[in-house]
Amino acid sequence: MTDAIYTAHAHAVGGRQGTAKSDDGHLDVKLAFPKSMGGDGAGTNPEQLFAAGYSACFLGALGLVARNQGVKLGEHSLDSEVDLIKDDTSFHIGVRLTLNAPELDRETAEKLLHAAHAVCPYSKATRGNIDVELKVA
Repeated sequence: MTDAIYTAHAHAVGGRQGTAKSDDGHLDVKLAFPKSMGGDGAGTNPEQLFAAGYSACFLGALGLVARNQGVKLGEHSLDSEVDLIKDDTSFHIGVRLTLNAPELDRETAEKLLHAAHAVCPYSKATRGNIDVELKVA
């Protein structure tokens, strides 16, 4: 990856019952199975971390496309839901992203949402691999 403008470094131990840390110390979390999977829920999990990362990245892409189109977003936020889904042979994830942008009309919000999905690095990385549902609140 010779053209990388940034590289994140993380170290995990123990899988879903362990820890994960970034090399700069900003991320230092205990991992645990959620209660719905039989765990005690005393830590975060990969799905929560993915949801947080995807929504933050997606909001950056949304801001970019809005600026490029001359649209003022006003106050806005994104809710992300990441499902861990059991299929016949293993597991996969599905994502729902819901844009909250009360100052935009629905048509503009939907256009921006789809434009952001076309350029967001997380969306690009998962395209064709997981189902992503886009919604406007």
